[in-house]
Amino acid sequence: MKATLSVLIRMGSLHRLFPFWLVGLWLITQNLSWWIPVVLVYGYIAQLFVEYVMHRFLFHREPPTDQGTFNELYKSHIGHHEYPTDPEFFTGDDHWYPVRFGVLSIAIHTLILWPFLGLNMAFTLSYIALFVGSVTAFAMYEYCHTLSHLNVPKGKFGQYVTRKHLAHHFQDHHATFQVSFGLDWIDRLFGTAHDRATAKERFDRKTLLSMGMDPEDLRLVTARKAFGITERPGAKRAKAEQT
Repeated sequence: MKATLSVLIRMGSLHRLFPFWLVGLWLITQNLSWWIPVVLVYGYIAQLFVEYVMHRFLFHREPPTDQGTFNELYKSHIGHHEYPTDPEFFTGDDHWYPVRFGVLSIAIHTLILWPFLGLNMAFTLSYIALFVGSVTAFAMYEYCHTLSHLNVPKGKFGQYVTRKHLAHHFQDHHATFQVSFGLDWIDRLFGTAHDRATAKERFDRKTLLSMGMDPEDLRLVTARKAFGITERPGAKRAKAEQT
């Protein structure tokens, strides 16, 4: 846990979300009511689906042809697949994105609830749901994700999340998009649960780390140079397997 937390406390997105989370806790103390657990659960579950949708449809979309746009996707996700143990690629470099996303979500929820609850209550409910419930789910995701990539002693919890997530990296990157603990049902719901037979059919050692792209694709080569990467993908893993 110590090694995982040492990585998490350096994540810029969590730094920026933390003050908003604290404000949300304060709002809870000022508005104690039966609906607090309801909105917290809503916010938490909503984030689980956001996590899935973004991972599957944004980060695993067709690689852009424009190099600038490709570099952004490389930094936010492709680079993580090519260098899965490098903490620099555990999260993207737009650390304000979760805050902007949260503010936009609160605005939308507030507008929807305003006619029924009034502006003050609509905003309060939305804020607590998203900046407490959803941010807690996001922090849990970051914890599970980071833990799964660190080479540290792990208990049953850590072994479980590691086994599940690394199947996405090293067996079939078209499946197992949900990362957080105990949420296999989301992949089953959307038909992307890990299947050994399907994974075996899709498996291509040459392109696996590059998410189906030829590792010598000019876009990949250019992106690696842009971020100062000289080691070829999989080099560390290959060395470890030889020793």
